[in-house]
Amino acid sequence: MTREMIVPFTKEACAQLQVGDFVYLTGTVYTARDAAHKRMSELLDAGKDLPFDIQGNVIYYMGPSPAKEGQVIGSAGPTTASRMDKYTPRLLDLGMAGMIGKGKRSPQVRDAVIRNGAVYFAAIGGAGAILSKAITKAEVVAFDDLGTEAIRKLEIKNFPVIVVMDARGNNLYETAPEQYKEP
Repeated sequence: MTREMIVPFTKEACAQLQVGDFVYLTGTVYTARDAAHKRMSELLDAGKDLPFDIQGNVIYYMGPSPAKEGQVIGSAGPTTASRMDKYTPRLLDLGMAGMIGKGKRSPQVRDAVIRNGAVYFAAIGGAGAILSKAITKAEVVAFDDLGTEAIRKLEIKNFPVIVVMDARGNNLYETAPEQYKEP
């Protein structure tokens, strides 16, 4: 099924999504990769607030290339999500509603997705230049010293993703290959 969704979103909106759904996201998402996740974890360990409100928000695992003149952002393709797995359950428990990346996730992330009624989307790897066209605004909101790994607030319009893990823990990386096995 093809759906359109405004981000940030609620658990009720997440619950309507099913593994395999194609979704066009519009609204606000935040970027964060390995180094930013480590810093966010250190902030939380120190009893401090995150640099943005995580409640209902989506983190896109992406570090853009530099923008060319006249562009909002450079190539903006997803990075491998499993590198953030050690940080993800904590962020989901704090209210994060979803993630965008590529690749499989750990059992701990799956459990946290189910526990929190969240969703994991995949964006097409290798299509960063095309994906960047769906980003209408980008601004660094934290950890500027990390360069491409700084946390950015992105405004997106019709950003294409697919649900690879829904709020019930159904996982496209597990179910899709079954469809193509010979009897």
